[in-house]
Amino acid sequence: MQNTTAFTLAGQRTVKELGTVRGVVVRSRSIVGSFGASLQTIFGGDITLYTELCERTRQDAYERMVAHARELGANAIIGLRYDATEISHGVTEVLCYGTAVVVEPA
Repeated sequence: MQNTTAFTLAGQRTVKELGTVRGVVVRSRSIVGSFGASLQTIFGGDITLYTELCERTRQDAYERMVAHARELGANAIIGLRYDATEISHGVTEVLCYGTAVVVEPA
C-alpha cells in the first residue's frame, strides 16, 4: 500500500477518492514496563521501553488503517497522519488516519 503525508503521490494520478480511513489502538503501560522505564529515567537518555511501546502501537494503528483502506478497494493512502490522546493516566489512544484513494501511473 503506497502512502504519503502529502496529498499527491509523485508519478501517480488519483482516479478515485474513497474517503477517510483510520486505525485506532488504545494501550496502557504495564506495571513491569512502568517500573523498568522508571529505572531508565534515573540514568537519562532514550527510554527504550517506552520507545518500543510507542513504535509498536503506531505500527498496529497503521496496519489497522491499511486494512480499512483495502476493505474499501484502495491502493494508496494520502494525507497520512498520526494523533495521540491520553485517555487516562497511563492509557493512550493512537490514531492513524488518511484518505484512501485509487491511483494509477501518471
